[in-house]
Amino acid sequence: MKGTKRPIYAVTTWLRRQPPKMKAFLALLSGITALLFIRMVVHDHDNLFVAAEAVHALGISVLIFKLSKDKTCSGLSLKSQELTALFLAVRLYCSFVMEYDIHTILDLATLATTLWVIYMIRFKLKASYMVAKDNLPIYYVVVPCAVLSLLIHPTTRHQIVNRVLWAFCVYLEAVSVLPQLRVMQNAKLMLNFNFQIVEPFTAHYVFALGVARFLSCAHWVLQVIDTRGRLLTALGYGLWPSMVLLSEIVQTFILADFCYYYVKSIVGGQLVLRLPSGVV
Repeated sequence: MKGTKRPIYAVTTWLRRQPPKMKAFLALLSGITALLFIRMVVHDHDNLFVAAEAVHALGISVLIFKLSKDKTCSGLSLKSQELTALFLAVRLYCSFVMEYDIHTILDLATLATTLWVIYMIRFKLKASYMVAKDNLPIYYVVVPCAVLSLLIHPTTRHQIVNRVLWAFCVYLEAVSVLPQLRVMQNAKLMLNFNFQIVEPFTAHYVFALGVARFLSCAHWVLQVIDTRGRLLTALGYGLWPSMVLLSEIVQTFILADFCYYYVKSIVGGQLVLRLPSGVV
C-alpha cells in the first residue's frame, strides 16, 4: 500500500507546488485528453447526456441512502436541493412543450427523488439540518440567472416564454451546487490550518455531480465538433449558443478541484475527504 501511495504523494506534492498558470494548463490538458478518450470510446455521443443524468440519479441515490441509514441530513444543503428541483421542474416543462424525449423521463425521475430529499430535510430530519451553515441566499443565485435568461435566450421558433425558461434552467443548473459548497465551507472541521474534512456521503454526492457535469459538458463539446459547428446554428443565433457551452464549462470547473481531491483521497485509501482550505 505504501508503494502505491508514494508515487501518488509525489505527484500531488509536485502539483501543489506549481504556479496557478501551470495548474490551469494541466487542468485544460487533462480535460482535452479526457474528451479525446471519450470521443474514441463512445460512438454515439447522445449517450453521454443520458449517462450524465444517470450519474446525477446515482448521486441522489447516495443521498437517499444517507438519509435513510444515518437518519441525519447534516452536511447537506437544502437550498442546493431546492435549486436542483427548480431547474429540473422548469426543464421538465420545457421538455413537454418543446421536445419530449428520453431526457424528459430521466428528469421526471430525478425530480421525484430530489423532492423526496427536500421533504426529508424539511420535515423528517429537520433537527439535524444545519440551517445556520446553509446561508447562501437563494436569490443571489436565482435573480442573476433570471436576468441573464431575459437578455440571452434561444432564438428558435418556440414561444418567447418557453425560450426564456429554457435559458433560465440552463443557467441555474450551472450554479445550483454553490449553496452546497458554501455549507461544506462553513461546516469544515479543521485537521490543521491547511485542511478540512468533508463527510463521506456528502463527498460521494458532490463527486457524482461533478462527473455528471463533465459528461454533460463533453456531450455538448463533442456534438459541436462532430457537426462542425452546425449544432450551434441549430441552437439559435447571437450569444445563446456560446452561453450554452459556457454554462456547461462553468459548472464543470466549479467542481473540478473538488473532484481532483476526491479521487486523490480514494486512491490514497482515505476514508474521509481532506480538502485544502479554499477549495470550497
